[in-house]
Amino acid sequence: MAPDPAQTPDAADLSAAIEHALAALDDLASLGEEVDDEWQYVQDLAASWRDRLQSVAAGRGTEALAPPAGSAIMRLASEARLVDDPHRAIDWLSTFPQAVLVALGERP
Repeated sequence: MAPDPAQTPDAADLSAAIEHALAALDDLASLGEEVDDEWQYVQDLAASWRDRLQSVAAGRGTEALAPPAGSAIMRLASEARLVDDPHRAIDWLSTFPQAVLVALGERP
């Protein structure tokens, strides 16, 4: 299925895509927090990935975003928001940011 061009980030820069990814990351963390025994792990994991993504935004935020990368990030965020199981959300907290970084040409 081809990405919907209307689903790419509004701004044509990397910073807008990362902001969208951070919102999805926060949604995953909120869901993962429902697992009481994993609460601190979720906090640490989300904070670590949030810092990493924000670091990329600070360094490259004004760069133009290639449409395929924007589409990939939007689709990843959309998929992340379909997760409705707290344990699955924790799994996604580990992999979602890495996929976003790869889409941006960064090392996870």
